[in-house]
Amino acid sequence: MTFFELMRRNAWRKRLRAVLLMFSVGIAFLIYGLTASFVSGSQGAAGASDNLLGVFNKSGRGLPLPLAYLNRISAQSDVAAVAYTTRMRGFIDVEKNVVVVSAVDPRAIADANGEELGLTPELMVTLEEGRDRVLVGRALAETQGWSLGQRIGVTSQIMKADGTRNWSFVISGIFEGADASTDTYFMLARYDTINAARARDKDTVDAFVVRPRDGVSSGMLAARIDALFANSAAQTRTQSEKQFLEAFLRQFADVGLIVSLVVSAAFVTILMISINTMLFAVRERRFEIGVMKVLGFSGGRIVALILGETLFIFAVGGAGGLILAKLATYLIGPVLGLVFGGEVFIKSLAIIVGLGLLTGLLPALNAMRLPIVNALRTR
Repeated sequence: MTFFELMRRNAWRKRLRAVLLMFSVGIAFLIYGLTASFVSGSQGAAGASDNLLGVFNKSGRGLPLPLAYLNRISAQSDVAAVAYTTRMRGFIDVEKNVVVVSAVDPRAIADANGEELGLTPELMVTLEEGRDRVLVGRALAETQGWSLGQRIGVTSQIMKADGTRNWSFVISGIFEGADASTDTYFMLARYDTINAARARDKDTVDAFVVRPRDGVSSGMLAARIDALFANSAAQTRTQSEKQFLEAFLRQFADVGLIVSLVVSAAFVTILMISINTMLFAVRERRFEIGVMKVLGFSGGRIVALILGETLFIFAVGGAGGLILAKLATYLIGPVLGLVFGGEVFIKSLAIIVGLGLLTGLLPALNAMRLPIVNALRTR
């Protein structure tokens, strides 16, 4: 019998106990996989850029800025590209089916943020073919079941000059995003179309998107941009994309703290359960441990055997939980922007190994220190 076979048989000695322990480990890693996928996904701030800047109204992100600010921002020598956007929230068919339309200048947004969004020159050409054209993100298109050439109607909070709130668009293309963590649950429309048709706030925007030149500190550039409009009627607040998302999420809750508390509670609980279970399992096998020592098993081999058992249990249970978390990211869909990527997987493996070794350490040391005479007296 090989060392691994002996380890596996010991782990499966009490099948029900092993299955329940693996199930508990799996639940803990399912929780971790889902929370980590949220943080690293498009709705979290982990994957956001520190280099791309957003310029907003200092009095509130919902308040507009004059489009005339564009020339003063673009005149800065450290600005590589600048675009502007007006966000139009609305719904499709029913009020619960909320969508967001970002009205942009096609060429400007391609220069400033085209690489992150996956805006190819071919897509930008299709957007410029007609005033009612829109580009739809892959996540939104898959959720709604939309296809190229389809006409869609959006009921928006922005009122048109004719008194209605109904906007009609034709899908001219679908953008993919640079990677899975990129938020693509929105549409890109032409600013000139939205601006000409709306009843209020003409020639204003919700934000400017600024890309600094290579080697330029984004923090210093943000300060200089805000200084440009310090004495203006509409002062600005410039933040990186990551700072903006972190501030936005903190409006609802400290997501990072909540995730850390939930995951820590799950892992501490499973650690206590596992250590107690393994201590009891080793206590049951004291006579066998004594026999193994008589047969020449060293203390190091006994420690390795017990650590191998706990690693086996955590590996099987953790793998099951992570597989369920991965499947959940597909089944939940792109609305929450869950991304179970390589970083989450590597961290999960490290936690599995760490918890497995930590769980088996105390029982293994107890078994190693157990005198042969005391072990054989238990039979």
